[in-house]
Amino acid sequence: MILDRFRLDSQVALVTGGTRGIGLAIARALGEVGARVVISGRSLGKKSEQTLLDAGVDFDFIAAELEDAPAADRLVADIIARGGRLDILVNNAGIAIHGDSGDYPDETWRRIMAINVDAVFRCCRAALAPMRHQGKGAILNVGSISGIVSNIPQNQVAYNSSKAAVHMMTKSLASEVAAENIRVNAVAPGYIETDMSRGGIGNPEWFPIWRRMTPMGRVGQPEEIAAAAVFLCSDAASYVTGEVLVIDGGYTTR
Repeated sequence: MILDRFRLDSQVALVTGGTRGIGLAIARALGEVGARVVISGRSLGKKSEQTLLDAGVDFDFIAAELEDAPAADRLVADIIARGGRLDILVNNAGIAIHGDSGDYPDETWRRIMAINVDAVFRCCRAALAPMRHQGKGAILNVGSISGIVSNIPQNQVAYNSSKAAVHMMTKSLASEVAAENIRVNAVAPGYIETDMSRGGIGNPEWFPIWRRMTPMGRVGQPEEIAAAAVFLCSDAASYVTGEVLVIDGGYTTR
């Protein structure tokens, strides 16, 4: 049956930044279709832990600070030591810091690139060895519509640049490893109701513009990204690689 191709039974999935928002929703969704999920982040709060327990998800938590260069290798090595395999990698960890480019600090630019780009690459690189050993793997990077368009009215050149880099990294890596049965895709969410976007949603100047620019007239929910993640990480998408799936309520059509 076609629905069987969405199942991830016996597979191990790592979700970085999986303790809240889109990452938590993806972790839950992957677990609900059978994956054993390893979540990384700074800490796993009781509310997030209970969300996964209530959903019956088989999960582990490994604390990691991916801004540190060795963290990705340590994280993957720990997962392999615990279970012997890594089938799915979801690179969700990321930050956004707005600011006018004329006085944007070097240290803030570097921090955004360290987390949003460098850590994504390092996690991909670390995951390749076990995936190659297994002869199969799926990598999903969380990009953004901000890597496709210069969304307004907020000034966020560093964030936009970092997500554009994630999109090209996805395509380049997909081309490189496709012959090894490893697929690499990305999702590009629009405005999703999470802790990261809540300040903008509550901003009386920003949110009316965001809503007006979105044909559906609303923000999305993390579960709407998670559903796409299940597809792209499963055998239902076995002939899909190098794609950046935009999920934005139509924002980028305008």
